[in-house]
Amino acid sequence: MDDVLRVGLVGAGPWARDVHAPGIADHPGTRLAAVWARRAEAARAVAEPYGAEVSSTPDDLLSTVDVVAFAVPPSVQAEVAERAALAGKHLILEKPLASTVDEAERVAGAVATSGVAALMMLTRRYAPETRELLTELHRLGGWRGGSAVWLADALLAERNANSRWRHEQGALADVGPHVLDLMDAALGEITEVLAAHRSEDGLWQVLLAHRGGATSTVTMSLSLPVRPTVNELTVFGAHGYRALGARTSTAADCFAALLDDLVAMVHSGTVTHECDVRRGLHLQRVLAAIRAELDKHH
Repeated sequence: MDDVLRVGLVGAGPWARDVHAPGIADHPGTRLAAVWARRAEAARAVAEPYGAEVSSTPDDLLSTVDVVAFAVPPSVQAEVAERAALAGKHLILEKPLASTVDEAERVAGAVATSGVAALMMLTRRYAPETRELLTELHRLGGWRGGSAVWLADALLAERNANSRWRHEQGALADVGPHVLDLMDAALGEITEVLAAHRSEDGLWQVLLAHRGGATSTVTMSLSLPVRPTVNELTVFGAHGYRALGARTSTAADCFAALLDDLVAMVHSGTVTHECDVRRGLHLQRVLAAIRAELDKHH
């Protein structure tokens, strides 16, 4: 394998076009080698600026790359990612990992069997400001509770008008993995969903229990006309109050940091990471537990 990893991109939507493709092409350790999407013309529009090939099928893409990056709906990702892992390809995975826990378990199992590196695109976890806060929280300890509020108008925007899975599954599936991951990382592993409510217009409010005794609340919506977007996480306890507010690192910055980590993992033979596929499986199980708690009362 060359020092520069050949990356195949599955998907050609806004995130693939604006973050994945330029990020992979600009990083010194990766090269955008191929793009596949269901619409060949969309794949060509992403591939051509970077001199990448357009693959006719996902399997065609797998035959020419070292790493597969995904920017597709979870059901599509789960199917192709399992095949890619079993073919020995390293993975950059979108959230949620899959549509169901069973699908997520199959992807995680394929990754474990093949011993490849597989990182989740949990964007803010790769930001320096997030890493600094989590390091401080873990050093101090004694946190008893927390709250996260994620409010946006993404489902009202034209950009996501054709994103069927986002409209069908709403904020829980789209921003839920990000928010739950941060809350879990800050306060300890989420062990139980104590309550869950979703309004008719898609506002989620969830009460969680964490290993060690802390509890937290999460409020999420992608259907509120909120400008600018609200992304707030707070924790409180024996050492007072800490907050992670609006992001200062861009999505491109965070994706570059993910690529830094992935390239280092591949070249060192490391397969464990705080945001690896096992993290994606854990979050998939939490999402399922939230839906199950909601269904108890409907």
